[in-house]
Amino acid sequence: MKSTVYQKIEKTMLTLDTNKISNERKLILQPLINYVQEKVTSKKDINLNFICTHNSRRSHLTQIWAQTIATYFNVNNVFSYSGGTEATAMFPKAVETLQNTGFNILKISEGTNPVYAVKYNDNKAPIIGFSKKYDADFNCKSEFAAIMTCSNADVGCPFITGAEKRIPITYEDPKLFDGKENEAEKYEERSLQIALEMVYVFSEIKN
Repeated sequence: MKSTVYQKIEKTMLTLDTNKISNERKLILQPLINYVQEKVTSKKDINLNFICTHNSRRSHLTQIWAQTIATYFNVNNVFSYSGGTEATAMFPKAVETLQNTGFNILKISEGTNPVYAVKYNDNKAPIIGFSKKYDADFNCKSEFAAIMTCSNADVGCPFITGAEKRIPITYEDPKLFDGKENEAEKYEERSLQIALEMVYVFSEIKN
């Protein structure tokens, strides 16, 4: 069967061993698995909004990996979004990290908050990446799961309008390493952790 993602991305995914995920993390991921499975079983759209404070790093990484990996595992009708409690910009190192993994990324607008088209397959619509608030008009308005990818957003947003499920799956911020010698390494580490956990989530789904 022809791969549904670029070869370099698939090659990266095949190096990821879900057996290395701790039982503690698997418990954290289980509500997302349950949510997606319920939607698949009932043949409904699966709207996922990944939320972090600035919508600049972790929320984009999870949005893009989730959409890509859902496609890879033939989990259909997944629509991934991302947002923040405020809008800033998609951080260039996050873009670079994804490019290094095999994503084809085109900057389609300049300015302080550039817009990127992120492709993981030549024939699929690109994921549009830019920073926005979680309730921006670009995002889904109801019947979605709000996945909180940072503890600040989780604490700072006690109520997400329109969300039918709120799921905290938090990650350490690679921003901590900005400008440091190991910056690229730490961004890659975080990206691959997210990819690993999304592989686990979508590989558990029964179509």
